[in-house]
Amino acid sequence: MSIVYSEDYRNHSTGNHPENNSRITHTMDAVQEQIKKGFIEEIPVLKPETVSKQDLFRVHTEQHVEMVRSFCEGGGGYLDFDTFASPETYSTAKLAAGGAVTASKLVLNGHDFSYSIARPPGHHATRDKVMGFCFFNNLAVAVEYLRKVHGVKKFFIVDFDVHYGNGTAEIFYNDPNVLYVSIHQDPNTIFPGKGFVEETGDGGGEGCNLNIPMPPGSTTSDYTYILDRILEPAATAFGADFYFMDVGFDCHMEDPLSNMGIDDEFFPWIGAKMKDISGSMVLILEGGYNLEVLRRCNVKLINVLTEEVSIEELTDIRNMESYLYRGGDDINPKTETLFKVIQDTFSPFFEF
Repeated sequence: MSIVYSEDYRNHSTGNHPENNSRITHTMDAVQEQIKKGFIEEIPVLKPETVSKQDLFRVHTEQHVEMVRSFCEGGGGYLDFDTFASPETYSTAKLAAGGAVTASKLVLNGHDFSYSIARPPGHHATRDKVMGFCFFNNLAVAVEYLRKVHGVKKFFIVDFDVHYGNGTAEIFYNDPNVLYVSIHQDPNTIFPGKGFVEETGDGGGEGCNLNIPMPPGSTTSDYTYILDRILEPAATAFGADFYFMDVGFDCHMEDPLSNMGIDDEFFPWIGAKMKDISGSMVLILEGGYNLEVLRRCNVKLINVLTEEVSIEELTDIRNMESYLYRGGDDINPKTETLFKVIQDTFSPFFEF
């Protein structure tokens, strides 16, 4: 496993904004502390390469890229009601996209897992719009790089940020070679107000946008109940060549920007689940605004990925009994109903 990180991500200076430098510095400090104590294996930390304008133009319009550049060079400020840019944001956002590309190249070259711990995040950025703290869509830039430069054909993305990754979904909405699976808080109750089950993709991409909009208060048991029934059948049927995981810790019950009931157990569970399904993948940091949650849960996620362990064996390592979902836990009836709706909606495409 490797981590892709740069101190230069701090140049995107946002002050007391929820998306600030402390998110990544706390995360990296926690990982290094655990390595020193011997709780996590030594992990190489590699620097990202910045992307070119041509890399960005595979995803974003030239007008969008130029707007971000000129706005930042003009001193920055708020581009919308919650997305703040500093003078160095344009170059930092290119470096964040480069983190996703660098991690992707590492996995292509034999790393089982590579985690881009970068900011600003990306999954709300559309082809031509900044929103939700995001300027360029880091994951989408990596997908198009892999497609154009290395000929990778089919991509599976799972996104568990509490907010629907509307930018990623929109960019690939008509694409039959990208399966985007997002589990998020019901968009009736949270930004960005999109991500309903019936948003299934369009044209050749119909059936390749799979939304799991969870009711507020959903627990780890609810998440694991529904993901356990969807992820592996979808991945097997789709047959991707490359896997991404958009990592968002803002679904945690202690996060200030959401209303979910997810605890620490979920993050090693989803890591182990996707490890079993994919064998290798790129992780890209998105949301998460409680610093202690970022510290704890990043360590638990990374720990599972660096251990030689399957999801069935999680109960046997380092007293991780609580990490493994046990089917006897109470499931919200709304979760069971939602799963049936997803089954019916996607029956032309997948068998869950």
